[in-house]
Amino acid sequence: MVQVQRMSRLMIKTLRDDPADAETLNHKLLVRAGYVRRTAAGIWTWLPLGKKVLENITRVVREEMDAIGGQEVLLPALLPKESYDASGRYDEYGDLLFKLKDRKGAEYLLGPTHEEIFTQVVKDQITSYKDLPVILYQIQTKYRDEARPRAGVLRGREFQMKDSYSFDTTDEGLIEAYQLHRAAYIRIFERLGLDHRIVSAVSGAMGGSASEEFLAPAPAGEDTFVDCPACDYAANTEAVTFKATPADGSAHGPVEELDTPDTPTIETLAAHLGIPASATLKNLLVKVDGEIVAVGVPGDREVDLGKLGEHLAPAVVELVTAEDFEGRPDLVRGYVGPQGLEKVRYIADPRIAPGTAWVTGANKPDTHARNVVCGRDFEVDDYLDVVVVEAGDPCPKCGTGLKLDRAIEIGHIFQLGRKFADAFQLDVLGQNGKPVRVTMGSYGIGVSRAVAALAEQTADEQGLCWPREIAPADVHLVAAGKALQTELALDVAEKLGAAGVRVLVDDRAGVSPGVKFTDAELIGVPKILVAGRRSAEGVLELKDRRTGEREELTVDEAIARLTVQG
Repeated sequence: MVQVQRMSRLMIKTLRDDPADAETLNHKLLVRAGYVRRTAAGIWTWLPLGKKVLENITRVVREEMDAIGGQEVLLPALLPKESYDASGRYDEYGDLLFKLKDRKGAEYLLGPTHEEIFTQVVKDQITSYKDLPVILYQIQTKYRDEARPRAGVLRGREFQMKDSYSFDTTDEGLIEAYQLHRAAYIRIFERLGLDHRIVSAVSGAMGGSASEEFLAPAPAGEDTFVDCPACDYAANTEAVTFKATPADGSAHGPVEELDTPDTPTIETLAAHLGIPASATLKNLLVKVDGEIVAVGVPGDREVDLGKLGEHLAPAVVELVTAEDFEGRPDLVRGYVGPQGLEKVRYIADPRIAPGTAWVTGANKPDTHARNVVCGRDFEVDDYLDVVVVEAGDPCPKCGTGLKLDRAIEIGHIFQLGRKFADAFQLDVLGQNGKPVRVTMGSYGIGVSRAVAALAEQTADEQGLCWPREIAPADVHLVAAGKALQTELALDVAEKLGAAGVRVLVDDRAGVSPGVKFTDAELIGVPKILVAGRRSAEGVLELKDRRTGEREELTVDEAIARLTVQG
């Protein structure tokens, strides 16, 4: 027996027009269909229908986590600052943290993620290898002080997330737990009806040896990923690598200085010399934890500062300012070259391979240099993939030109290793009676983000179109008329509910059939059953919300059909 939801008693207010501040499809439709309402910037109230969708996603996540042996716990959202000081992440997160003090002056934060606290819980509860491995998880509200919350519930300051953590004594155990989560995530997203891609990612400040993202392709996505049309390679753009082949630099003549007045940019330099930008070497100056570092890329490419930051995390990367050139005569703004740089670390993209020759700055005003050969005239301290990836770049696996797509990150899994165990000295007694340092994995799913991703992927021109697994009801029953239709609709709804079918019945008085039909399309329940003009004959119309297919059925036929489908 399932309780029937009657719209005459349901707190729901649908809107005909898009909210003025809505830019993305999920934002527009979730508000218009009465699933959520904005409370403040990045803070949302989940209304009855929205809460049902959220709970249905939570149920699927919980079932699959339990299936791999996960144990559910609930940690506090209000956390002591000391825990994040111990890991160094209080400073790493910076302004993203919501920070507060209690009346006694003790410092706290609202949890953005819980690696530290889970590590401390296990340290307190587990002392022997016999108690491992263990997988712990929670489904909880997280907090991040986003500078520009946007896209409705997709990027908020408060959001629902499933985070789980594995604890093992061996690296082999960590890999096994990682694979268990990977397989569980695939099942979760398949059950939710989410089209998704698993892509290689960088671990960044999280650390660890391996990392993958689960992305839901959607135009509203904030992540860009690459997809190879010829093989199975897929990766976040920050994880794309390039393999350069060293060149024979012996054919190039000696370095030649060129008079190039008023050419501080690649564009002006290329135009002045009549050469392609790809023949030039661009040297971007940044500060890494306050130290000036030069980053070299081909002149026709841009430095991906996000990618650079991930490579150098947890160090802070920022662009130099005009003040940074003061007292540094060796750094000539607009004319920097890697040759002759002193006390400056030089990072280069792999495209700046040994033996390649470039036109670049001569470290003198209005002067550039030709035939500057990597490995002969300058050395690279570190090679890092730092260029902005472009469509057509070669696939690292097969060489085919890559495609670029937008996507929403819905899950991320990490092999953390011992970063947090080291921070909190998480040891257990090993088989030989000696302490063993525990190794960890961290695995997240954005529960509220999954709602937004599904809305983006499945909606059409009429409104939302939920997969059955997570829809707020199985059937939306519309009483398209007066007393007779309403009486029949309620009778059918009760019979369906008794058979275990979740029913949302529109029995609102004084609402026209046109408005009811429009709301049914907007709300997006998979099946729409209409008690309309043939109600006196006991005939209903069943419509598939996704395909639009319609058929007329008797009451008994409709109940039998929907009960079997339910």
